This record gives sequence, C-alpha cells and structure tokens, in this order.
Amino acid sequence: MQEVTLMQMLEAREARAMEQRRLLAEYRRPIICFTMNIPGPVKDSPLIRRAFDWGCGALDCRLPKSRVLYAAARRAVTGCEAVYVVDLDPLALKKLCAGVEDETELGRLFDMDVLDAEGRKLDRELVGGGSRNCIVCGAPGRGCASRRTHSVEELQRAASGIMAGHFARRDAKEIGSLAVRSLLDEVCTTPKPGLVDRRNNGSHRDMDMFTFMASASALAPYFQVCAQTGMDTAGERPEETFRQLRVQGLQAERDMFAATGGVNTHKGAIFTMGILCGAAGRLWRPEGRWEREALFREVSAMTGQAMAEDLSRGGGDTVGRRLYAQRGISGIRGEAARGLPSVAEVGLPAYEAYRARGMDQNRAGAVTLLHLIAHVEDTNMVARGGPEGAARGAGWAAELIRDGREPTGEELEELDDRFIRDNLSPGGCADLLAAVYFVSRLTGGQR
Repeated sequence: MQEVTLMQMLEAREARAMEQRRLLAEYRRPIICFTMNIPGPVKDSPLIRRAFDWGCGALDCRLPKSRVLYAAARRAVTGCEAVYVVDLDPLALKKLCAGVEDETELGRLFDMDVLDAEGRKLDRELVGGGSRNCIVCGAPGRGCASRRTHSVEELQRAASGIMAGHFARRDAKEIGSLAVRSLLDEVCTTPKPGLVDRRNNGSHRDMDMFTFMASASALAPYFQVCAQTGMDTAGERPEETFRQLRVQGLQAERDMFAATGGVNTHKGAIFTMGILCGAAGRLWRPEGRWEREALFREVSAMTGQAMAEDLSRGGGDTVGRRLYAQRGISGIRGEAARGLPSVAEVGLPAYEAYRARGMDQNRAGAVTLLHLIAHVEDTNMVARGGPEGAARGAGWAAELIRDGREPTGEELEELDDRFIRDNLSPGGCADLLAAVYFVSRLTGGQR
C-alpha cells in the first residue's frame, strides 16, 4: 500500500474541483461528490475500496436512475472518488446523502458533499443531520480534530476497525444466506434421479418441495452462526471450531425436525454446509475474498481428527457408522476429513465447465449431479438399494456422461424414473451438489 504526499493530495483536490466546475457548467444541476474520510498517508487499499464500493452501492440504491444524468468513479492512490449529477432538489439530495452517512457505522468514513447548481456546498445541519462524532472517542463535532487529540495511528486503527467490523457482520450474514440459497437451488434443480425436485418427490413419500423450503428457512440462522463461530475462533485450533459447530448442529437438527414435522430433509447438509460456513468464517478477511483450495484445506483441518475417531468406533446408531464398520465406506465423514475431494475434484470442475459452455444453472447442476453419483459411494444409496443397487445407479449415471456426453432432458427424466422404480435416492450427492453451488459462488465462480 503506497503512501501519498501532501502535493499529491492537493493535486487530486484541485482536479476534483475542476471536474465539479466542468459538470456544473455543462449540466447546471446539483452534484454529489463522494470521497472516503481515511486518516493517515495511505488512502487506497482493498479494504478501503470495498468500503467505497459499498457506499456507491448505497447511493445507487437510493438515487432514482432516471434522474442521474452523469456518474463516474475513480480509484487511485490518492483515494476513491465518485461524482454524480442528479436532477433533484439539492436539499433532498443532501438529506439522502446524510441518511447514507448515518445509516451504519461505516458511513462515518463517508464524505458525501452536495453542491447546488450554483456550486454552493450544503451543510448537514440544513437537513437535520447534525455534526459528526470523532471515530476514536465518539466526541461530537470537530474538536478532537482541531486539537489533534488523537494520534494518526489511533485514527488509522479506528478507521480500519470500523471497516472490518462492518464487513464481518455483513459477511457472516451473507455466508449464511448463500448457504440457504444453495440448498434451495439444489432442491429446485430438475430433474434429479430419485430426489425431490420440481418434477416429483423422487423415491420419497414423506417429503416434497415445500418440506425442503421449510427446512432451509429454519436453518438460515444456524448457517450464519456457523460463519460467526468460524470468525470468532479463527485464532484457535481448527478442531475447536468444529467442536463448537457440532454443538450448534444438534440444535439445528432440532429446528429442522420442528419445521418439517419430524422429516429428515437436511441432516447431511447441516453437517456439510455447516462445516463450509465455519471454514469460510475462519478464513474471513475484511477484503472479503476466499480461495477455494484454502477453504478445502480448512475443512480437512477442522474435521480430520474428529472424523477419524468417529469412524474408528464402528457400529453405532447411524447408517454411516454401520456402513463403515461393515464395508469400509466412510461417507461424508471421510469426505470432510479429506477436504471434500468430490466437491473440489469432481463437482466444481464439471459444474463450472458446463456453465462456461453456456448451460443454464439448472441443466449444469442436473448433469453435475450425475458426475457426483457416478463417483461417490453414497451411503443413502447403499442404505436403500444395498451395494448392488447403489452400484447399478452409479453405473446408469456414468453411462449418461461417458466420453463427455451431455444427456438430454428425456434421458435425465428416464433416469429419474429408474431410480424411483428401484427406490434409490442419492441424498448424499444432493448435499454435495449444494456444496458445489456454495463454493462456486463464495469463491467467485458462477453466480
């Protein structure tokens, strides 16, 4: 991050003033000039740009698009700047800008000046905005600044803390929302062999689309809590994060059963998606970017030891433990311990390749599911159809995508009918498809 000189700042200020004069002469309408109030010699960074973009987004949401005559933004070493020419009453504009500045703590770092058509700057007091408080101690007015009460280092820490705190809260919520969206997208993907979708209820008699939507809605708070838990325990051992997630997962299961009347719609997803949300929280940075390889490594680090201990017990009260004891099938526990390789190496490459070819999300997801079925030893399939039935279903899926084939809609529906006839349901693969949707979007893939 580059420090700027006083001369650079003065030159940037003069350039900004020249642009304002030009726009006033050309449009004869009020202007919004948005800059960031960043203390210290570093005026540009990924975090500062993210905060600036959030401010621009807040303005864009509130300004009537038909009344914006001109808009431009620049991101430079001297700081981020945006200018809008808006055909509205200047007092209304100033009230709107003051509202953005006062809406969140982050707005304390926004300077949204409004100039009327004559170039006169409007004060916040004109619209009841009042003076702004010190970002360090909260004292009203500009007394701290005029007396230089706080050091530059204190001011920089306070500004960074405001930005980081704002995005930590928003990102935990966003991670949770993304998890719920991924579950809803999975159930809506159609046709899926033997699974609930928009075509039918698959091989199930106790659940339908509405059951899944009720369950996903009930789990929304859980996924946000998982992300926040990851953030809060990022400085501790990964195993500690997972320990806390397991406790929260038990409550999430109770919430699911309450919402569905006792039907198990998302028990596997509570585990898989909860871990992914926790890993995303552990890897969170204020800049808001995630690397998928790091995400998978974190999943493995969080779960590896605990899953090995779980599986080594053998037997137990779950289908997964019994199948591991009887046939060595590690299921989703083994997947998690290894960092979800079926998502990383099978699902994601297939899904994003199909999307890059121009497939819509529904079709890309439906065909990606076949890759997962063909590759994964799904404990749900084994439990319903035995090893032979599971192998038969995996073979059917593999045949439809052999040598890069893209199955037709009719072939996918025929496969669905076959799975229903044999009472097969690849529920574990469905959870992995939801994970594919989640990771692709979180790490910058198809949205």
